[in-house]
Amino acid sequence: MGAVLGVNIDHVATVRQARYAKNSSSINVEPDPVEAALAAERGGAIGITAHLRQDRRHVVDHDIFRLKEAIGTKLNLEMGNSPEIVAIALKVLPADVCLVPESREEVTTEGGLDCIAHRAALESTLKAMRDAGIRVSLFIDPEPGQIEAAASLEAPVVELHTGAYAEASGVARDAELARLIAAARLASEAGIQVNAGHGLNYVNVKPILALPKLVELNIGHSIVSRSLFVGMEQAAREMAALLA
Repeated sequence: MGAVLGVNIDHVATVRQARYAKNSSSINVEPDPVEAALAAERGGAIGITAHLRQDRRHVVDHDIFRLKEAIGTKLNLEMGNSPEIVAIALKVLPADVCLVPESREEVTTEGGLDCIAHRAALESTLKAMRDAGIRVSLFIDPEPGQIEAAASLEAPVVELHTGAYAEASGVARDAELARLIAAARLASEAGIQVNAGHGLNYVNVKPILALPKLVELNIGHSIVSRSLFVGMEQAAREMAALLA
């Protein structure tokens, strides 16, 4: 068993924005998220994930367009379900979009999307993406109700939120892993592709491979952190080897 690796390059852009937030599209601005994405591909990534937030705190619009043109694998655009970002996605036409909840107060994405409460808004976005040939993934907590809602929305993919698992230890971690396994089984039985991500690193990722029918893991912070010491290509290669 194994899974393929998608690399999230958001935090490469975070470092860039720390110095160049006012002129991030100028020449000679570093580090370049596109260069990081290409290195991650050389290391074995089968896709590049980037989150275009409404507040543009890291990845910005021109990053998304440049990534779409430059990478050789697939672009997975992580995004909140806002009209502005939906419109950009329909211009960029990434292979995948992953719909996530978004709050300006959060440091990073916290918790999964509530597909039950936001069903009507999600339904129209899924239709627009489907009509444009874009595959939609819903980033959800590993809860039966959310899986059922994703199935009723005819979402082709769910990305199970592994944050609670990543933050737990001992018996609590075992319980979270069991919850993820049950959710993955339920999703696969409903004909939905199972992806997962959030908080995964080189230490805690191996048990996640026990998820039934797991296809793809999207990992960012840990790989970007490791790349400071070994480079992005090697950091991605090490993670891809763990998943294989």
